[in-house]
Amino acid sequence: MTPAATVLYDAPGPRARARHHALTVIALLAAALLIWVLYARLAAKGQLTAEKWTPFLTADLWRTYVLPGVAGTLTAAAWSIGLALILGVGLGVGRLSHIGPVHWTCAVLVEFFRAIPVLIMMIFAFFVYGALGLFPPQQLALAGVVTGLTLYNGAVIAEIVRAGVFGLPGGQSEAAAALGLGWGTSMRLVLLPQAVTAMLPVLVSQLVVVLKDTAIGYQITYVEMVRQGTVVGSQYRNYLPALLVIAALMIAGNLVLSAAATGLERRLRRARHRALEAAAIEPEGTPGARVR
Repeated sequence: MTPAATVLYDAPGPRARARHHALTVIALLAAALLIWVLYARLAAKGQLTAEKWTPFLTADLWRTYVLPGVAGTLTAAAWSIGLALILGVGLGVGRLSHIGPVHWTCAVLVEFFRAIPVLIMMIFAFFVYGALGLFPPQQLALAGVVTGLTLYNGAVIAEIVRAGVFGLPGGQSEAAAALGLGWGTSMRLVLLPQAVTAMLPVLVSQLVVVLKDTAIGYQITYVEMVRQGTVVGSQYRNYLPALLVIAALMIAGNLVLSAAATGLERRLRRARHRALEAAAIEPEGTPGARVR
């Protein structure tokens, strides 16, 4: 094998490299042409003028439109994330139960809530709550959004929990059983704490989905960021700047959520490593104390 070759594939020859370079240049030129066409058409429509951005420099626009939308999105996301985590862990553990009725009930609920679109659950909850008078009129939309997001994402999180526990080495549950721990105790003290660290990146991705899916709430008149962005665009005839600002705010919220979850993951890993190091060293003063 020549030095230029690799383990996974043969290194391209001179003709292949020349072809790859030519295709790269063509792709870059096509992308540049597409960007120029979009820029020219937006400029022709007057969407890139400074006047379109001027309203965002006023406090009145932010106080009237943007900040209420941000508050609505964060409120719905916070309630939905908290309730979905509780529901998801409960359903996930229930699916792992050895009790037949509990296992099958949780399995049916998970598959049912995963199969129904989020929007349908939001609309259904919105009209049911309104017909039964369970919430004040001004809270009906929030309750519908939270219900739909909680049920769907709780079902998805249940599958994440189940996969995280199944992904652990089989010796963990066997060791817990050898210590005399029951199924519930081993799940609470041994399996779930280890599974949480492993499944945290997937959980973060799902929580980001919750934050973005709050935008569906505009269908039931819920005030959130995307709805307010379209209102601003209609009011000031600046849809492009309005949607770009809303997109930037959504990206910022997702980055904050991801950073918080990453910090939590690192903290959990450090705590686990410290616990393993402490367990590997016997306490001083005991006969035959040594490092294992």
